[in-house]
Amino acid sequence: MTITLITGANKGLGHETAKQLLDLGHTVYVGARDVERGERAAAALGARFVQLDVTDDASVHTALAIIDAAEGRLDVLVNNAGILGAGAVDGPTALRVFDTNAVGIVRVTEAALPLLRKSANPRVVTLSSSMGSFWVVTNPDRPEYGMPLPLYSASKAAATMLTVQYAKIHPGIKFNALEPGTTATDMTAAFGIGRPVTESAKTVVRLATLDADGPTGTFTDESGHLSW
Repeated sequence: MTITLITGANKGLGHETAKQLLDLGHTVYVGARDVERGERAAAALGARFVQLDVTDDASVHTALAIIDAAEGRLDVLVNNAGILGAGAVDGPTALRVFDTNAVGIVRVTEAALPLLRKSANPRVVTLSSSMGSFWVVTNPDRPEYGMPLPLYSASKAAATMLTVQYAKIHPGIKFNALEPGTTATDMTAAFGIGRPVTESAKTVVRLATLDADGPTGTFTDESGHLSW
């Protein structure tokens, strides 16, 4: 049985990824800040719930301790939790966006490493974004060119770099960053864009189910390598 933890999985892309991995036979832990919403989502999915706020060290460590006690290992970590941070560009907003989208990855990954090392085929999938690609946002042929989201973009560039560096530091664990495709979620609702979560979740599942010979240290979308 594959043991999987997905952060921010009570709704949207994380929720659908949990559903698809459950269908493949994974034991999935739905990580969510809000206990009521998280428990409701997990119950509807047939998953397990852990309260997990990626901006809170104690919450992260408690969540991983619960998984350790119940399972003794972790095979797949999906760093899905994230916020857009549109609107004001100021210090407090920047701290909030980076704390969730970049520092949160560090908190959860570091807490998960001891459990991942106990897996025969450990995988970490980080939801990054093409908005964090210098190549993409400076390319007038790309739709991202006209989307000024400086804090979100910068935090996602950090998420991709963290993925690459983790892959180098921990060669026994597969770390890959992903642009899942523009998806219709609460995050993109204001823009009125995005495809169904069922389609984008397939790209996450692909990396979450890599075999032992799969790649590491990559940044991809559904078409393959994504320049950044």
